[in-house]
Amino acid sequence: MRLRAFVCLAAFACLTACERAPEPAPAGRGDIVLVPDTQTFEARVTPNATLEAIFRTHQLRADVAVAAIEAVRTVLSPRILRADQPYRLVRTVDGLLRRFEYRIDADRFLQVSNVDRDQPNRFDVQVIAYEKTTEVAAIHADIDKEHPSLVAAIDAAGGKVQLAIGLAEVFAGDVDFESDLQPGDSVELLFEKIFREGEFAGYGNLLAARLKNDGRDLHAYRFVQNGKAGYYDERGRSLRRVFLRSPLKFEARVTSGFSYRRLHPVHRSYRAHLAVDYGAPHGAPVVAVASGIAVSAGYSGGSGLMVRLRHPNGFESYYLHLSSLGKGVRAGTKVEQGQLIGRVGSTGTATGPHLDYRLKRNGAFVNPLTIHRRMPPGEPIAGGARAAFAAERERMMRELSTTLLARASEPRARDAVKAAQ
Repeated sequence: MRLRAFVCLAAFACLTACERAPEPAPAGRGDIVLVPDTQTFEARVTPNATLEAIFRTHQLRADVAVAAIEAVRTVLSPRILRADQPYRLVRTVDGLLRRFEYRIDADRFLQVSNVDRDQPNRFDVQVIAYEKTTEVAAIHADIDKEHPSLVAAIDAAGGKVQLAIGLAEVFAGDVDFESDLQPGDSVELLFEKIFREGEFAGYGNLLAARLKNDGRDLHAYRFVQNGKAGYYDERGRSLRRVFLRSPLKFEARVTSGFSYRRLHPVHRSYRAHLAVDYGAPHGAPVVAVASGIAVSAGYSGGSGLMVRLRHPNGFESYYLHLSSLGKGVRAGTKVEQGQLIGRVGSTGTATGPHLDYRLKRNGAFVNPLTIHRRMPPGEPIAGGARAAFAAERERMMRELSTTLLARASEPRARDAVKAAQ
C-alpha cells in the first residue's frame, strides 16, 4: 500500500511539473522589434497643388515645412510643381522632413534633404540631372486592316505614339498619314531610345526611315551639315517642303473639298467652298503648313476664331473655326513651319468641330491639296558634303538591317531556350 501511494504521489508531482514547465520560446521571441522612425510616401502632384499643400498633406511640422520651402526658394521657384509629376517624401513619425524628391522634367529632379539631424530646419537643396543612356533600336511596322493607321501599326510593333509622330513630321511634305496610307504599306525605323536610371524615358533622334506607300519607296536619313540637322532622301534632297501636306497630323480627314459650288450645311444654299474641311476632334492641334508672319489671329465673324498667315512667294494660309490659339500667336509674330498655331473647334458658323483650311496665291484662293502635291523637293546636300552623306547613309542602312535582324531573332532564341528547359 505504501509503495502504491508513493508511486501515485510521484506521478502526480511529475504531471504538475510538466504542466507548469514553460513552453519552448517561439523562434525570434528573443529578437527586438524596431519600430521604423521614418515613413516614406510616393505619389503624384495633384492639380493646382503647391509645395506647402504637399507638406501639409503629409503632416510635416509647420516650422519644418516653412524652412524647407524657403530653402527650395533659393534654388528655384516652389511654383515649379506640375500636375501628375511624381514625388517621394521621407519624414519622421514626429513630422520632421528627411528627404523630398520631385521630378522637374525628363532631365532633372529636385532633391531636398536634411543635412544635420540635430538641426531639423536645415536643408540642402539641389537640382540634379538624371543619369541617362542611349540605345539604338529598330522596328518594322505593317499597315493592314487590323492596324490601318501609322499609330496603330507602330503600337503593334512595340513602339509608342511619339515615334509615330516623329516619323509623320519627317515625311510631312510627302505623305498625308490620314489619307495616303494603304493596306500593304510598311515602315522601317532606326531610332534612339533614351533610358533614365535604367527605365525607358522616351525617344531621341529618328536616325533613318524607309516607308513603302502605295508603290512608292520613300527614304529618310538624318544628316548634320553646317551644324544643323535635317532629313534627306536617298539622293540627298531635303525632305523639308515649302508646305506640309496637312495642317493636322493624324486626326485629319477631308470631309469637304475645294469647290466652286457646294450646298452649305448651315445656310442650305449653293455657294463656293474655296477651302478644304478637315474633320477632327475638338482640341486637335493645328500647325502652320509653312513659315511666315501672322497677319491676323482672332475672331472674324462666321469664320470664328481664325489665324491668317502670310508666306513667301505670294502665298497666304487661313485656319478657321479654332477653339483656341497657340501660345504667343498674334498679329505680327513670326511663325515657323510645324508650329502650333491653334486647336480645332467649332467657333463661328459651324455645325461641329472641324478645321476649315484655305490657301491663297497672289490674291486668289486655290485648292490646297493640288498645290501641296506640286511642291518641289527641298534643297540637296551641298556638294562638299555629298561623300560624307553617302557614307553615313550606307552606315545607317546597314545598322537598320542588322538591328531588325537581331530583333526578329529574339523570339526564336527565347523559344529555343524554353524548349531546352
